[in-house]
Amino acid sequence: MSQDLKRIIEQISRDKGLDKSVLIETMQEAIGSAAKRKYGLNDNFEVTFNDDTGEFEVFRFHEVVEEVEDPKTQLSLEEARKLDPDSSLGDELGVKLETKDFGRIAAQSAKQVIIQRMKDAERKIIYDEFKDRIGKIVTGLIQRVEKGNSIIVNLGRAEALLPVSEQISRESYYHRGERIRALVIDVRLDSRGPQVVLSRTHPDFLAALFEAEVPEISEGIVKIVGVAREAGSRSKIAVSTSDGEIDPVGACVGLRGSRVQGVVQELKGEKIDIIPFNRDIAHYVASSLAPAAVIRVVVDEDQRSLEVVVPDDQLSLAIGRKGQNVRLASRLVGWRIDVKNETKYQRSLKNGYQSLLRLPGISESIAEQLCDAGYGSARELLGITPDQLAMVEGLEEKAEQVWNAAKEYVENLEREDAEEARREAIAKDFFSQKIEREEAAAKAGLAEQSPGPKPEGAFKPDPDF
Repeated sequence: MSQDLKRIIEQISRDKGLDKSVLIETMQEAIGSAAKRKYGLNDNFEVTFNDDTGEFEVFRFHEVVEEVEDPKTQLSLEEARKLDPDSSLGDELGVKLETKDFGRIAAQSAKQVIIQRMKDAERKIIYDEFKDRIGKIVTGLIQRVEKGNSIIVNLGRAEALLPVSEQISRESYYHRGERIRALVIDVRLDSRGPQVVLSRTHPDFLAALFEAEVPEISEGIVKIVGVAREAGSRSKIAVSTSDGEIDPVGACVGLRGSRVQGVVQELKGEKIDIIPFNRDIAHYVASSLAPAAVIRVVVDEDQRSLEVVVPDDQLSLAIGRKGQNVRLASRLVGWRIDVKNETKYQRSLKNGYQSLLRLPGISESIAEQLCDAGYGSARELLGITPDQLAMVEGLEEKAEQVWNAAKEYVENLEREDAEEARREAIAKDFFSQKIEREEAAAKAGLAEQSPGPKPEGAFKPDPDF
């Protein structure tokens, strides 16, 4: 029986992946609990495992005394020397108890402790295993689809949750038993055990797929700098390398597109733009807005904003469907992007240049100097101080006058814009009310009725006029 117990412990250790010492410790605690119930022990006992015999042994400790007052904790010198001839007064002597005498209730208690401790140990092992896999891809089988369309995925030793919010909307055909890959984004340990949370929409899922497909990324030769993603529709990924002989974009695309196609197939046709990273923000945003061509980029580092000029016929291409292309590019570079066509940009430059010429003391040559310095309109002059403006050649003595004139010009322009907006709102409200009255009259049948007699005193045109 003892050797059978030893084999059982070794088998459970293999099947459950639990350390043998954890199982032995659990059994010791369970047997100790049963011993307390059977013999009413406090702390004067010890449970040990004899690896040679495969047996758990319980020893109750007694103090060797001259006169016994408490048989549960004390032992006479005479009785002690029967057990150990070398015993002397004051020694602590362990007396072995028969574990087979624990009884049914004690055995049931031991069983409950063993089961609970084994569950706790198994949960802890699973938690420790998966918490180190956050940010990595796992593969499992769909076990069931719960109410609300959350998916339970069987990962072998653990069940994982793929919430609706982390599912790609166009992938609505999940079936039980179907193989699925997803990214581990969280691992929670609660009373029900470890809960692994998965995602197929997270930007890191796209990055992890490329890492699995592209050896240069896994080896660290090519690095993923940024990812912007609208799951199921379109994504942009920026890559770079410190090796001048390697094309990072070509490495991710692969021979005839084999590598990127592997990622696209996993994402069920999601479009992916692979962009070379560039520390020059102007070149970086120009690449990010591909396939649209970029003519000019105006950088405002203080506001972290970019004004991008594109050809007239490529404005819609740069913005993308419902603004998707410029939105993803903005997320990728981390700057706000304002896209303009060339005609609108040239018009704004002309209007800004004309606003400079309207200021007192500004000649065409000074206006050109201001434009070259990056101040292309009266409004932009307010972004600097009069002292900074005085550094422009020809404005040394009249900088403050020009700056105040620019401020007054901009304030008048803003008042005019506000007044025009107010008039437009009044006109819009007037016509809305008129349309409502006409619709109400039409519903009441008033539109088809002839006008009634004019009231007395009403204006009558002179027939001889």
